[in-house]
Amino acid sequence: MTEFARRKTVTVWVGSVPVGSGHPIAVQSMTNTDTADAKATAEQVAALAQAGSEIVRVTVNNRQAAQAVPEIQRRLQDLGINVPLVGDFHFNGHILLKEFPRAAEVLAKYRINPGNVGVGKHHDKNFLTMINVAKEYDKPVRIGVNWGSLDQQLLTRLMDENAKLLEPKDAREVMIEAMLSSGLLSAELAEEHGLGHDKIIISAKVSNARDLWDVYRRLAKRCDYPLHLGLTEAGMGAKGMVSSTAGLSVLLSEGIGDTIRVSLTPEPGAPRSKEVEVAQEILQALDLRSFVPTVTSCPGCGRTTSTLFQEMARDIQAYLKSQMPLWRDRYPGVETLKVAVMGCVVNGPGESKHADIGISLPGTGEDPRAPVYRDGQFVKTLQGPGIVEDFNQMLDEYVSVRFGAEA
Repeated sequence: MTEFARRKTVTVWVGSVPVGSGHPIAVQSMTNTDTADAKATAEQVAALAQAGSEIVRVTVNNRQAAQAVPEIQRRLQDLGINVPLVGDFHFNGHILLKEFPRAAEVLAKYRINPGNVGVGKHHDKNFLTMINVAKEYDKPVRIGVNWGSLDQQLLTRLMDENAKLLEPKDAREVMIEAMLSSGLLSAELAEEHGLGHDKIIISAKVSNARDLWDVYRRLAKRCDYPLHLGLTEAGMGAKGMVSSTAGLSVLLSEGIGDTIRVSLTPEPGAPRSKEVEVAQEILQALDLRSFVPTVTSCPGCGRTTSTLFQEMARDIQAYLKSQMPLWRDRYPGVETLKVAVMGCVVNGPGESKHADIGISLPGTGEDPRAPVYRDGQFVKTLQGPGIVEDFNQMLDEYVSVRFGAEA
């Protein structure tokens, strides 16, 4: 695993999940169901957890949603799902957390946006009401500042102060400072009123990768709270995945970030769990964590015009994915397995030797004779119509020997 130097932070426990202080970077997600529909929300939380989300956030936006939270938790327990539930509060969290103490007790963390807890004298009062509930139930909070819902009073004050300077900063600089101040001053206020230093996570989300880098680099220098990373609106499809990868990878490679979410706009009818998969792929590509075996496969070229190579890569990858629920429990460490599925003799043998186990086709226009390499050594040549099935059997045998109890 790549050892990026992680910044020093405290550890914040979100339910059973440790965040910060060198613990594995946690993957989060959020439901998009109506939280008041306990059945649909519990099913989506379960699907996200089964996809690998280690923390799941739900909107708690009205009384019906708050009332449903304990029922959601009960349904999850019935399904054997123990993922921590986070309540996402905007505008009325101070009311809901007081009116529905069972929801406050069940939730593993409260997300509070200081930009919309109230204005004027109500701002600190409402914010501290939520902090007092967090103290009462011994819950951590995420102070989540968003570019699009920034504390307008704070921003106006900083803009006015900036305008009086002999050399005013540009508006972007003032916006960034307003985000940092909003998060850090809120954390300071929470601690002044008794919330533990180890009960606070901070986020400062924007929707552009370069802005994200600037905000979090400065934030990381000014506090030791664990930081939650993510673009607040990454977008849909390839755009969302690329933007999130660009935004998160640079910061993670600099040791900044303790928990992440990839906020993808899902295609209509598509599973919400895609954002979990992308978050895992980002961490795995950086060698920060391993979730599933890594499959190296070439893009193909004029030497691999046969669709056999593409079908092999697809089918072997699908087989690995289908086996992981069984393998994960039976073979600890199997997620670190490296497999190569290559298309021709140019790089195929070399990549296969570098992988734990690899297979390489000879290219186009030739009989499908595929040498297999295991731990850098040639072991067998597969041929005929059952190459994929034969290779998958060799995968089974390799996993059993290497990661089994006797290994």
